[in-house]
Amino acid sequence: MKIKDFDYHLPAELIAQHPCHQRDRSRLMVVDRKTGETEDRIFSHLPEILKREKVLVINDSRVIPARLVGQKETGGRIELLLLTRKGKASGLSEIWEVLLKPAKRVKRGTKIIIDGDCEASIVERASERKWIVTLTAPYDFQRFLEKHGRAPLPPYIKRKRSDTRHLEDLQRYQTIYAKVPGSVAAPTAGLHFSRHTLDDLKKNGVHVVPVTLHVGYGTFLPIEEETVENHVMEEEFYEITPEAARIINEAESVTAVGTTATRVIESAVDETGKIKKFSAHTSLFIYPGYRFKRINALITNFHLPRSSLYLLVCAFAGKNIVEKAYQKAIEKRYRFYSYGDCMLIL
Repeated sequence: MKIKDFDYHLPAELIAQHPCHQRDRSRLMVVDRKTGETEDRIFSHLPEILKREKVLVINDSRVIPARLVGQKETGGRIELLLLTRKGKASGLSEIWEVLLKPAKRVKRGTKIIIDGDCEASIVERASERKWIVTLTAPYDFQRFLEKHGRAPLPPYIKRKRSDTRHLEDLQRYQTIYAKVPGSVAAPTAGLHFSRHTLDDLKKNGVHVVPVTLHVGYGTFLPIEEETVENHVMEEEFYEITPEAARIINEAESVTAVGTTATRVIESAVDETGKIKKFSAHTSLFIYPGYRFKRINALITNFHLPRSSLYLLVCAFAGKNIVEKAYQKAIEKRYRFYSYGDCMLIL
């Protein structure tokens, strides 16, 4: 398959720059993957739509404030996006794999000063895009990150340089049930849930089951390979508790909240649809032709063209149905991408 066949045109003004004023007031397009019919609803209607005794699987990974802004010794501004903690260096120093912007003129030994009291030192280049750095703060680095880090918003969400830490983003680019720190991008389908919506789901007999997948930067990157099958996903760590596995294994129907929860379950189950692996790293790439083993319904945002997320949705609902649903969403002025509206595919 060619990646160019999974492209579509989106007017720039439909890319959501800010979250909906209230989490569960975002729009929800309900899609029937058997008929292709769609219905326009509001996310707070979800408890009315999901039937009793269903299992809803959420990703409880917590987004870390992984974006840091500093200055090189020469005075140039530079941004760091923390990707993966590699371990301790010595004392208060930690080793991280990061992205740098801009990365020109950066070399081994380059020093970056962050907020006046944290020093980043370039150790080596890890790949074409990634670098290994040591970060040394005057106190525990995790506390420093909570105090000075910014929300790792995707590049299509624009913020002014004069803005400081974007406190709204630190709160809203995070699900209300986020628990286990480790993601550098939000599992965006979960951003629509409010406490009220979750409570109503539970009152209606829906079992809400958490799993964990730490979302990496690679999940949201457009695919650069011309041939879909040549794309390789970056590994991401997932974990499922024995209790969560038991509930999912016994469920008659499973609804996944987002592509990340989907990939956790589909990575963990065997050919019979039973969860066997409770923790591992997964590089599962789901694209049209994939046979789903355990997921019956999917809640998901409207994704970037040519992305692995868009391909997963096409695999689940069918490419033609997804294309038509996206076109309807554009015509009806739905909001797209991370802070945008969402769809429920039944």
